[in-house]
Formats: sequence, structure tokens, C-alpha cells
Amino acid sequence: MSLELYGNLLSQPARAVAVFLSANKVPFETKLIDIMKGDNKKPEFLKLNPFHKIPVIDDNGFVVRESVAILRYLCHEKNVPDHWYPKDSKEQARVDEYLEWHHLDTRFNCMNFFAVKYLAPMFTGKPPNSKEVSQAEEKMKTTLGLIENIWLKNKPYLINNAVTIADLLAVCEVEQLSNPELKSRLGK
Repeated sequence: MSLELYGNLLSQPARAVAVFLSANKVPFETKLIDIMKGDNKKPEFLKLNPFHKIPVIDDNGFVVRESVAILRYLCHEKNVPDHWYPKDSKEQARVDEYLEWHHLDTRFNCMNFFAVKYLAPMFTGKPPNSKEVSQAEEKMKTTLGLIENIWLKNKPYLINNAVTIADLLAVCEVEQLSNPELKSRLGK
């Protein structure tokens, strides 16, 4: 049995895991979970993840939930270059530092902007609330400024001179509006 990835490329964290697996030529089978259709609430999926969230991997019967845990696991278990999640504890701590920051900054602020500008109108059928959009955009811009002026300051990647799982998670959040499938679904 090959590794199974339960997710949907519309999800930034699921996209990060799929990109990581593909970039490292780790064989995997995608199991599409369409959240818009409620696939994440079906009994068979809830056995894998009672939290209703994607991505999830099943690696020969070992199930891992949450993108950061999945990426760390894959770095330890699969034959991937060390730069993704360095074995050196100090370098690894730098990656972890960003990963901890990521959830309440990059992920939260980019997703919040996306949600108030695009998702809420799609679900409600009402135009976006301009005040909420403006506030969310300002917070997102602040986060992007911190990425540029602190995390990327004087280096090509967030942590050092090579791509890590931190970069992968960050880029999947930042590039979400340029995703062609997403634009197609939103009618943009």
C-alpha cells in the first residue's frame, strides 16, 4: 500500500503536503475530500480525523493529521534532503520557530482576508463587507511585511539558504489567490 493523502488542493495545508510529496518524489495516492460537499463529515473520513480537517495521511496504517505534523513526520520517515527539516537541533529550532508563528500570523491573517473577501460572499450570496475586508487586508499586509522584513531579511528563504517546510507552508498561504483552480471555482 502506498501513502494516501486525504485532502483537496483548494486547501493551503493540503497543497503544501502534496507539493512536498511531489517535490521529493515520495509515491502517494490522493484521496479527494471535497469539504464543500461535506466529505469531511462523512463517517468514513471521521474515522481518520474526528476533527473534520484536511490534510490527513495514511502511511501503511499509520494515520497523521495536521499539516505541520505530517510534514515533520515525512521528513523523518522518508528519504528526503536534510534542508527540508534539518537534523541539526539549532537549525530545526529555527524552522519550528516559524512553524509556531505561522498558525496565528501567516495562516490566520492570509486565510482571514481570503475568507472575508471571497468565501463569505460565496456562501452568503452577499457582497463582501468592505470594512471587514479592509481590516483583514491591513492585518495580512502587516504579516507579509513581517515575513519580508524579518523572516526573509538578507536571505532567499525564511530560515537559511535552502528551502524548508516553513517556506512551503508560507508560500501556500501567500499564493492562494493565484491558484487557477480556486479562481475557477470562485468565478474570478
